[in-house]
Amino acid sequence: MKIEVLADAEAVARAGAALVAAEARTAVAARGRFVVAVSGGHTPWAMLRTLASEPLPWAGVHVVQVDERVAPPGDPDRNLTHLRDTLLAHAPLPPDQLHAMPVEDADLAAAAQRYAQTLREVAGTPPVLDLVHLGLGPDGHTASLFPGDPGLDADPGRLVLATRDPNGRNPHPRLTLTLPAINSARLAVFTVAGASKADAVAALLRGEDLPAARVHAGRTIWLVDGPARAAAP
Repeated sequence: MKIEVLADAEAVARAGAALVAAEARTAVAARGRFVVAVSGGHTPWAMLRTLASEPLPWAGVHVVQVDERVAPPGDPDRNLTHLRDTLLAHAPLPPDQLHAMPVEDADLAAAAQRYAQTLREVAGTPPVLDLVHLGLGPDGHTASLFPGDPGLDADPGRLVLATRDPNGRNPHPRLTLTLPAINSARLAVFTVAGASKADAVAALLRGEDLPAARVHAGRTIWLVDGPARAAAP
């Protein structure tokens, strides 16, 4: 695990965009395709706005979702709403290469299975994501995998789960990538900003068994701002 400490949330977003852009160029040159899974949150949305202006080989880029809340189309609680506003509206990404989680379906378990098939279609069988972008909750959760969630122990072949926060702090049901899907990635990038994340960062560095500590992709890079790092040992 590599940790890079940056000045503030804006610097984290810029560094994240530069890293994603470099990986995209390398992947498309080597394999003709770059499959990136993205999370929601204020810092990720700032990162995506910056990424949209990068001169990428967009025709070879496929964007999938790390997780999504069950909410109506266009709802501000939907990560897809912000993905469209920050990335699709400003970058020449082919619209059909933004692969939305089907959270509007009544049967979320079936929707999870269908999205797993989408992953296989865009990232191979078994899927290997080029890059998975992740955040960190104050409770140590990442994706929509919360402390105490049975989904943390998903079978290796399970790629997508219907889940919800067992602690009740986040009320929306959700779809999320599982740890096996996340850990298949060539690179995992965490972007973490703000003092509200400092205790979780400190707990991770102490070796506590938080959901985010279970991410073990091919490489893992943490981009953390000063306030989020302040309480860490």
